Amino acid sequence: MKWVVFNQKGGVGKSTICTNLAAVGAMQGKKTLLIDLDAQGNSTFYANCELDEKALTVADMFKQVSGWFSDQKKSTDYIHASCIESLHVMPSSVSLSSIERDLETRYKMFKLRDTLKTLEEEYDDIWIDTPPNFNFYTKAALIAADAFIVPVDCDDFSVQAVTRLLDNVMEIKSDHNPNLAFVGVVVNQFTSQANYPKALIASLKEKGLPLFENYINSAIKVKESHAEQRPIVLGYPKHKVSVQLKALHQEIMACVE
Repeated sequence: MKWVVFNQKGGVGKSTICTNLAAVGAMQGKKTLLIDLDAQGNSTFYANCELDEKALTVADMFKQVSGWFSDQKKSTDYIHASCIESLHVMPSSVSLSSIERDLETRYKMFKLRDTLKTLEEEYDDIWIDTPPNFNFYTKAALIAADAFIVPVDCDDFSVQAVTRLLDNVMEIKSDHNPNLAFVGVVVNQFTSQANYPKALIASLKEKGLPLFENYINSAIKVKESHAEQRPIVLGYPKHKVSVQLKALHQEIMACVE
C-alpha cells in the first residue's frame, strides 16, 4: 500500500507523523519504505538515514528515470538503511529544489509512479512525505499513491487550508489517479484541556470531513526525538504520543482491510 502524508501548510507535523507511522509498521515486522520528497529532508534526518557523499537520493532517481544519466541504476540503488531494521529510506536531497523546474517542464510527474511499480512487491507499505505546498513533487506523489492522509494542527489557518487542499487533490484524482483514496484527517498538537482545539475539530466535522478518532497531543518529547534522530515510537515507546501514534496506525490500517 502506498500512502501520502500531505498538507499545503507547513508546521503541522507532517514529517513527524509520516516517519512515525512508517516506523510503527516497520517495528511490527512490515517491510516498509519511507520516501522523502521534501527538499528540507526532515524525514530523512528523523529516520537517522546516514548518507555519504556518493549516496544516491530521490533526486538522483528522478534524474535517472528522466534520462539525464546514461548508466542504468536499479530502483533499490536509491534506498538506504535507517535506525530500524525493516524501515528503509529513499532520502531527500537539497537538489530537489534546483531540478524541479526542469522535471515539471518535461512533464515527468508520472516517473515516481513508474518507479514504485518496480518496488511494490518488495515492500508491504510505502510512506511518502511531501513538501508543504502543492508542487511537482506533491503531484507526483499523489499520482503514485493508493491513499493519502492530511495532518492538521489545532490552528484556524490549518483548518481553513483543508478545503483548498482537497480541491487540488481531487483534480489530480480526476485527471490522473481515479483510485486515489482520501482516508482521513489527523488532528495533531491537540490539547484536551483547551476549548479552542475542540471548536476547530467541530468545524472540520461540520464540513463532513473524515477525522481519525486518535488525536496526537503536543509534547516536548517529540522535539527531543527529532534531535535524537529517532522516531518517538522507537525512542520512547510508552510515551503518550507514541501510544497515540500506534493507535492511529492501527486505525489507518483498518481503513483498507
